[in-house]
Amino acid sequence: MSRYQFSFATLSVAALMAVAGAAPAHAYTAYVTNEKDNSITVIDTEKLEVIKTIKVGQRPRGIVISKDGKWLIVCTSDDNIIQVYDSKTYEFVKTLPSGPDPELLILHPTGNPLYVANEDDNLVTVVDINEGTIISDVPVGVEPEGMGISPDGKVLVNTSETTNMAHFIDTETLKTFDNILVDSRPRVAIFNDQGTQLWVSSEIGGTVTVMNPADRKIIGKISFEIQGVAKEAIQPVGVRITKDGKKAFVALGPANRIAIIDTATLKVEKYILVGQRVWQIYLTPDDKQLYTTNGASNDVTVIDVESQKAIKSIKTGRYPWGVVISKE
Repeated sequence: MSRYQFSFATLSVAALMAVAGAAPAHAYTAYVTNEKDNSITVIDTEKLEVIKTIKVGQRPRGIVISKDGKWLIVCTSDDNIIQVYDSKTYEFVKTLPSGPDPELLILHPTGNPLYVANEDDNLVTVVDINEGTIISDVPVGVEPEGMGISPDGKVLVNTSETTNMAHFIDTETLKTFDNILVDSRPRVAIFNDQGTQLWVSSEIGGTVTVMNPADRKIIGKISFEIQGVAKEAIQPVGVRITKDGKKAFVALGPANRIAIIDTATLKVEKYILVGQRVWQIYLTPDDKQLYTTNGASNDVTVIDVESQKAIKSIKTGRYPWGVVISKE
């Protein structure tokens, strides 16, 4: 289960768009799940303002947008279901099945099916989002969480927090074909768009493991050092990679920082101070802005990617957890 750790550090960033230079080329919509308020905060990424709060089921966490952009698909963990909402009208559409305590989820690149990590039953549930039926359940390790899928849709990777493994699943046969040991409490798995790297964050281990998906060999392991921050407070969780595959961003939990990493050298280039207990992160489709969910300060931080500066803090509901951003 997620464990919240508070820091006394405060967010001290200027809420001035001038810091970032030019405004983004496109306006998108960001959707942030608020775990303790049972709501989703909707943010206009051009105005950097909250435009709506949607009431949803109990303990919303993982969130994705359907391939056509019409649906918000949300893990309502304490309801043990997936809820679907219209991304424009914010109206409830329907319920999808899952196992107990769904946490993170990901869509196949074609838009269907949906893969759901169920934290309490050691299964990945495969769901047909159009029919609203379960296709299969795939056994994995204890406390499954992270969900990554290869760009070609052939390989699904799930992480198990207690087993400390990345499980490689063939999406055609829905069978596990490899299990790779990583550091303690792996949280997020993500492929780069080129399909040449898989990144797995380990919260308690304090590292990110980078693998070659083709042979599952470890390319390197990234650790973090921040002056004035205790080692145990540096807890990698959310990871995002730019479309060109050159930069990666890692949320460092109670360290209240985002790390910027060169994906070729696997070296940390910079740390950016954000809100308290930064958890999940998401890039706008044009890779110009990065949004962070800061669970202990009840806000998101907006980072300008080009200048590598935090440009604004936006208040959300209580304990923001997941974030996704529309493509239009």
